[in-house]
Amino acid sequence: MDWKPLISGAHSRISPYVVQTPVLDVQSFGLGCPVALKLEQMQHAGSFKARGAFNTLLSEPVPEAGVVAASGGNHGAAVAFAARALGYPAKIFVPEIAGDTKINLIRTTGADLEVVHGAYANALEAAQSWERQSGAMQIHAYDAPATVAGQGTLFAEWEQQGLEADTVLIAVGGGGLISGALGWFQGRRKVVAVEPATSCALKSALLANAPVDVEVSGIAANALGAKRIGNICFELAQDQRTPSVVVPDAAIEAAQHALWRDHRLLVEPAGATALAALMCGAYLPERGEKVAVLLCGGNIAPDPLSDPATQLEAAFA
Repeated sequence: MDWKPLISGAHSRISPYVVQTPVLDVQSFGLGCPVALKLEQMQHAGSFKARGAFNTLLSEPVPEAGVVAASGGNHGAAVAFAARALGYPAKIFVPEIAGDTKINLIRTTGADLEVVHGAYANALEAAQSWERQSGAMQIHAYDAPATVAGQGTLFAEWEQQGLEADTVLIAVGGGGLISGALGWFQGRRKVVAVEPATSCALKSALLANAPVDVEVSGIAANALGAKRIGNICFELAQDQRTPSVVVPDAAIEAAQHALWRDHRLLVEPAGATALAALMCGAYLPERGEKVAVLLCGGNIAPDPLSDPATQLEAAFA
C-alpha cells in the first residue's frame, strides 16, 4: 500500500479539527546530546489518537447507529471527542484498567460508555459484538487504514515544523502510531519502536516472524497494552526492518519525572516510554546522530489539577 498519498489526504482533511502540537528542542535528561520533542500530549483529548478518529469519521460514511470503539482509554476518549464534535453518537468500551482519569474523560463527552472486566482484548470483543448487533461503525484503535493514515499526519506535520532528526523514537502498543510514521517516512528517517518490557507485542511478533499473543501488564498497560500487534504494523515493521527496544517500568517512571522536573511537561507513562529508551540506555545514539522523541499522551492518573469535565466543556465552548 502506498501510504504517503493517504496520509497527505488525511492531513488536509483533519487539519481544521486537530491541534498542530508544538515541538521543543532540549538538551537535558543527562543525555549529553540534544533531543527534539513533539508534544502530542497537548492534542485534543490528551493524545495523538484524535488524528485517526477524525480522519475515519471524515472519510467514511457514518451509519445512523453512529460509531463504536474499544480502547484502553485514549482511543476511546479521542473517538468520543471527534464524534461529539461532528455530531455522531458514540458507544465506547474500555477495560477496568483504563483507570478513572480516562474513564471520566470519556464520560464527559456524553458518549455511551461501558466498562468491561479484563483487558483491552475483552473490550474489543464487546465492541465487535455491539457492531454486529447495532450496525454501528467500528473505529479500530490501530489496525485500520484510516486510523493509520490519521496518525501519520503527525509526522507530516512534524516535518513541516522543521524536523531534522535522523532517528525518531516512538512508543508502541498496538502499532497504529508507528505505522503512520513508517508509512510517511518510508525509510527516509530511522524509526525505533520502544515498548514496555511487560507489554511488547511488536518485538514478540518480529522474533516469532508473525503476530502472536503476549501477556500484558505494567504501568503503561492502559495505553500500550495490546495483546497482539496489528497486522498493518507488523508488515510495515518487518518490511522496513524496524528495530524494537524494551524498557522496564522503572525507566518509564524515571522519564516521566524527568520531563516534569526539567521542562514541566506532564505526561502519562505511555507518553514517557520513548524517552525512557534514551535515558536508560536501551537505545544508544551514535556520535552525531540527531534524535527525536514523540511524547504521545498526557492523560495522567490521577488528574493533578482539575475535573476533566471542565477541560472538555472548555474545548467545546
